[in-house]
Amino acid sequence: MSFDRFNLDPKIMSGVRALGYTSPTPIQLDSIPPIMEGNDVMGLAQTGTGKTAAFVLPILQRLLPGPRGRVRALVIAPTRELTEQTNKAIGQLGRKTGLACVSVYGGVSMQTQVNALRRGADIVCACPGRLLDHVRRGTINLSKVEVLVLDEADHMFDMGFLPDIRAILKHLPAGRQTLLFSATMPAEINTLARDILRTPIRVQIGHTAPAETVSHTFYPVEMTSKNALLQNILDTTETGLVLVFTRTKQRSKRVAQHLEASGYNAAALHGNLSQNNRQKAIQGFRDGRFKILVATDIAARGIDVCGVSHVINYDIPATADAYTHRIGRTGRACATGDAITFVSGEDRGLVSQIARVLGSKLKYGAAKGFGGAPDGPQRPSSSGRPARLRAAMPAAATPKPRSHPASRYRPMDVSRRPLHRAAKPA
Repeated sequence: MSFDRFNLDPKIMSGVRALGYTSPTPIQLDSIPPIMEGNDVMGLAQTGTGKTAAFVLPILQRLLPGPRGRVRALVIAPTRELTEQTNKAIGQLGRKTGLACVSVYGGVSMQTQVNALRRGADIVCACPGRLLDHVRRGTINLSKVEVLVLDEADHMFDMGFLPDIRAILKHLPAGRQTLLFSATMPAEINTLARDILRTPIRVQIGHTAPAETVSHTFYPVEMTSKNALLQNILDTTETGLVLVFTRTKQRSKRVAQHLEASGYNAAALHGNLSQNNRQKAIQGFRDGRFKILVATDIAARGIDVCGVSHVINYDIPATADAYTHRIGRTGRACATGDAITFVSGEDRGLVSQIARVLGSKLKYGAAKGFGGAPDGPQRPSSSGRPARLRAAMPAAATPKPRSHPASRYRPMDVSRRPLHRAAKPA
């Protein structure tokens, strides 16, 4: 099955072919036809399923005829990185359409954005806060918007953007087409969807559980031993790029510094970084200069990097949904990936929540010399009910290297071997 079935304009198909797209993904197959028919759509899909093209292609098709130089499509996303990635996808897929796209987000010059908007934009990709600033200053006109996209709506809720979204909606035409995409559907997003979508077509790809292509292993470990266990895993496991999640900005910084001091190519990504340093860290991770990125949840949102073989939860995520979002960075596009989570005694309740989602896919591991606290986390028993982990975890061999298909990595970006530390000078 090919993209020809959608009868896209040849100018758009040129962009599709240039990117090497051959067959639509499930979210594209199910979303593109109703969007092209003008329906509102609520799409539930995990990160890495191809949802950006699922709404970009129909928007380009809709805007190709008609007036130019006024904002006719608006894509709102929670982070600068996701906004730029969407803008890039529009530029690539619509490279021969002549449609102009402008990114609008904070942390950079507002005047530069004002100048770009004055030159004329057909599509705007924006973060809510900066977009609302432009609306209030009168530097953007949203009265001609035909299509609104709310991308990663659950993340926008997590980041406190729903009041801004509702304020922006007051400046949009009531007769617009609205597309809402989310990996999970908390109650607040359900309420928003009921308020703004008109008889929507619901598209759900898979479940809100982590991807089937990811293996899940929990390692019981004392908090004070997490750095040593992390190094043990990195030294003994065959990996591509590794994304490590911490709960706080300071811990992200400290863990990255510890890894760097130990000879690893690592960088931190957290909310205290300037926009320039954020981009350096992300680009360095993307092109393989940094093999390990240590990030907080909010700082990592919107990151789309190929070749992440392992996600390591240095700190367990706060909810099962947050676990799904973190793990969505690996095992993408049908490739395999590994999710490793460090759990301590105080994580018992969170372990039970996540274990209920993962079911039989969850395994427990032990590295030699590391074990759980006596009052440690729980795991599902054969009956499916949580059973307390035994105080003394049986010692096991160090983690067995896992082989990942070479096709999932870009050869110049990722070296698939254990991340051995560089020898320190004598």
